[in-house]
This record gives sequence, C-alpha cells and structure tokens, in this order.
Amino acid sequence: MAALTRRFDTAGLLVLRLVGGVLIALHGYPKLTMGPANFGRTTLDSLGVPAPVLMGYVVTFVELGGGILLVLGLLTRLAALALSLNMIGTTLLTKVGVGLISPRMAGAELDLMYLAAFLALLVMGPGAASLDRLIGLDRGHGHRRRSREPATAS
Repeated sequence: MAALTRRFDTAGLLVLRLVGGVLIALHGYPKLTMGPANFGRTTLDSLGVPAPVLMGYVVTFVELGGGILLVLGLLTRLAALALSLNMIGTTLLTKVGVGLISPRMAGAELDLMYLAAFLALLVMGPGAASLDRLIGLDRGHGHRRRSREPATAS
C-alpha cells in the first residue's frame, strides 16, 4: 500500500508541477514579448502598483523563469516560493477591490488557485520525478538518515 501511495504522490506532484509551471510560464511569456518595462508602464502603473517598471521585470521573470523551473523540477521550492510571493502580491495589489468572483473582470479565484498550487509544491517538494531529486537537491519527505551502526534486536 505504501508503494502505491508513493506512486500517486509522484504522479500528483508531477502533474501539479507541469500544469502549474506551463500555465504560469504562459502568463509570463507575453510580458516578455511586449517588454517587461512596457508591461510595467502600461499595465502595472494603471493598476497603481508601486515601482511599476521594476515590478514589470520581477513579475515577468518570476512567472516565466519560475514556470520553466517547475516544469523541469529544478530549484522547485525556490521557484514555488517566488511564485507564491508573486501571487500574494498580485492578489493584494490588483484583486482585493475586485473580490473573489466578479462579473465585471477577473476575480481573485485563479490567483488563489495558483497560490494554493505553489504553496503545495513549496511544502511537499517536487516529487520523485524531478531534476531536484535526480541531482540530490531534494530528498523528499520521509527521508531518514541511515545509521552506520548495524540494527540490533530489542
């Protein structure tokens, strides 16, 4: 039963990383093509975001770079942390006045769903099917150090 649970954990974290990573990278890519500074001046400034040009670069590279890292399963916890902070900032700066679900514009529901996914990856890690695990950056939850002393019967 434990092996089956581990297999589902691996598959679930892989799906979460791939879907979340691809979708958030697809949010970052248009910001890159229009230019992060232009995104900051045109979009973020009109929303009242402080330091809009700087934040244009931050948001663009966190979304695009963080999404790619999640897909690869590389530096997953760091990417998930940066993306979580990005989603908290996005929600607080642009969605608080809109509400959870709004008939007039996108509400906070998608932002909160992304936040939940990124926080889950931050807490649980990338899973076994990741570069982090392959190169030893993440050993997974439940990892125990093996004792060098032989086991004795009690």
